[in-house]
Amino acid sequence: MRTMYGRGRPLRAAIYTCCLAAFLFFGYDQGVFGGILQNKHWLEQFDHPSDTITGITVASYCFGAFFGCILNIFIGDYFGRRKMIWIAMGFIFIGASLQTSAYTLSHLIIGRIITGLGTGIDSSTVPMYQSELSKKENRGQVVSWEIWFIGIGIVLAYCNVFRIDYGFSYVDSDVAFRAPIGIQLIFAVVVTIIVWGLPESPRWLAKRGRIDEAREVLCAVFDLPDDDPWVLSEIRAIEAAIAIERGSGAGTVSALFKNDILQTRKRTILAWFGLFMNQWSGINLVIYYMPTVLVVNVGMSPGRAQLIAGFVELMFPIGNTLPALYLDRMGRKRTMMIGCTILSICMLFISVLLSVNKPACSSASIAFFFIYLLVFGATINVVPWVWGPEILPLEARAKGTAVSVSSHWIWNACIVLITPILINRIGWKTYLIFMILLALFVPGVWYFYPETSGLSLEEIDNIFLPEGHKVNPGEYDAVLGGDVTPDSEKGGLRKTEEKV
Repeated sequence: MRTMYGRGRPLRAAIYTCCLAAFLFFGYDQGVFGGILQNKHWLEQFDHPSDTITGITVASYCFGAFFGCILNIFIGDYFGRRKMIWIAMGFIFIGASLQTSAYTLSHLIIGRIITGLGTGIDSSTVPMYQSELSKKENRGQVVSWEIWFIGIGIVLAYCNVFRIDYGFSYVDSDVAFRAPIGIQLIFAVVVTIIVWGLPESPRWLAKRGRIDEAREVLCAVFDLPDDDPWVLSEIRAIEAAIAIERGSGAGTVSALFKNDILQTRKRTILAWFGLFMNQWSGINLVIYYMPTVLVVNVGMSPGRAQLIAGFVELMFPIGNTLPALYLDRMGRKRTMMIGCTILSICMLFISVLLSVNKPACSSASIAFFFIYLLVFGATINVVPWVWGPEILPLEARAKGTAVSVSSHWIWNACIVLITPILINRIGWKTYLIFMILLALFVPGVWYFYPETSGLSLEEIDNIFLPEGHKVNPGEYDAVLGGDVTPDSEKGGLRKTEEKV
């Protein structure tokens, strides 16, 4: 087992630091470009691009991330969690360097696509890696902290408090936009260094037949002896889950779309649709284009718009603090339903206030942008990222998580591409689109999604197995001993001798 951080708390701290730094980069990279779109030096360098060209330039990053997720579907399980994070950072080094040195739009777009490839791999690997190294009691909170760091990254990019986009806007040269873009390389360096000394996921090791290494990782991460009852129980549960899932063929790409005994197809769709909801809440209208919205729809000057946007984005991590501390007690379903309801109301009020077309009403709409970011950070921003890795079976987790996160990026690209056009062409009516969708998400979550708080990753399999075929802890030894085997036709388990 590879580790240079010892055992127990120091090792867990290193794992958390690596995952949080990766998502800090993720947030910074999403926020930094939105903060420079109104910068005069950027506009002059790239010949004042039209709203369509601006949308294509911003969305190119998202398209790159989408293809990064697709790449992860095919090679993620082969290389493992650690190596995929390294590969992601390699793409980011190249892409960020190209963006920083760009003098033409084609040069810039190529750099954004390559950076996006790395981000797609990173964003579809890190939450899974963190989930597989967490206990069920705090898994939601731990993954929520990663999402909290997305917000911190966005604020770092925008906010005048940290003097990055806003601070560099006072530099009277192209450094005003090149320096903020180049800073993302710092995060990639940090992640690359830390991940070198981290262990591999115990569940990935177990899938490769390296059970002793998997046990060693669990013992090291949680500082327990190898004969500890929790460690032994966890290893038995993982082995039993692998036996059942392999018996149903859940490890292939095609199995993601089959209605097998584990309902892999349904679980993949649920994971995918979770991040669909995340994106079609309208968040990227706010993240990428907040300064543009304040200039075009509210009527602010570019300088003041960037200042206000920084404070609006600050609501993102503030709201995210609640689930980072209490998500496992708040519950996944209730948090999503409450969040979608309040966000829908916010979009309604923003639309109404902007439609009046009076300065006082337009300025009042800013309050609802604040509330929107606060509530989004506390609810729909977090739960879909937690749901994805935990709702999928182990054999399909790497591929399924990549499919799930691809939803985030393809719809991210779509919204980023059309938002400048919508803002300029239909103005306040843009917000009605997201208001209606958010309202529709509430009954969808209530009807289709299970509650997974407080369950181990292996226990979640039982939610989807048919009644009468669920696997209890007492049956783990029977599965591993061959007394029962997976029944791919009826679901659950059957006695081995019935196969004769």
